[in-house]
Amino acid sequence: MNEAWFEQPLFGITITVVFYMGAQLLNSRYRWLNPLFVTSGGIIVLLLLSDIPYEAYRAGGDVITFFLGPATVALAVPFYKNFQNLRNQLVPIVTAVSAGLICGLLAVWGISSLLHGSKQIMLTMLPKSVTTPIAIEIADLLGGTPELAGVFAVLTGLLGSMIGPGILKLCKFRSDIAIGAAMGTASHGIGTARIMRDSEIQGGISAFAMGLSSILTPIFCIPLIWWL
Repeated sequence: MNEAWFEQPLFGITITVVFYMGAQLLNSRYRWLNPLFVTSGGIIVLLLLSDIPYEAYRAGGDVITFFLGPATVALAVPFYKNFQNLRNQLVPIVTAVSAGLICGLLAVWGISSLLHGSKQIMLTMLPKSVTTPIAIEIADLLGGTPELAGVFAVLTGLLGSMIGPGILKLCKFRSDIAIGAAMGTASHGIGTARIMRDSEIQGGISAFAMGLSSILTPIFCIPLIWWL
């Protein structure tokens, strides 16, 4: 096989765009099926079946990744637009996000202990609910495995975006504040993008919760690390 064609950055960009367009078509019929989940899974299967090394795809994939930062920052726009209407609810939002983060960190510790996971794995999983670039940095500072932390963060976001809205609906949560804070705290940018399609207010609160989580998570990790 001629390796030159898939070593070009255009290869990674093209298959990412093609898979994402196909995933969007599936999502229009199956709303719970996150396009990012389908896209990521499809690309993995293609690379495995075609015996194409990840490094070849990454040449183009890094171009897509470059735009992740600006796209994440853009999620703050809906919160800014609705800030005047939501500023009186900042205390409940901050309280909810803090409680959610503490519960999430304790859940990681508890599950890791029950399954006799190593300390390094636990440290790697602690920042799973913050946005991926920050999760990687936090895991590195804590002594975890940055690459694996990125995987945990993406999986957390994907899972939360697919089942989070359904669980909240099942639990009869109707408040925009409750839904937005829960999604932003538990499933960062991927979950925020998901509920943004349903409500700009929910998306704005979720974006704020996601940013706040990125600030508070390292702080809340400190006493847990000292205790361990």
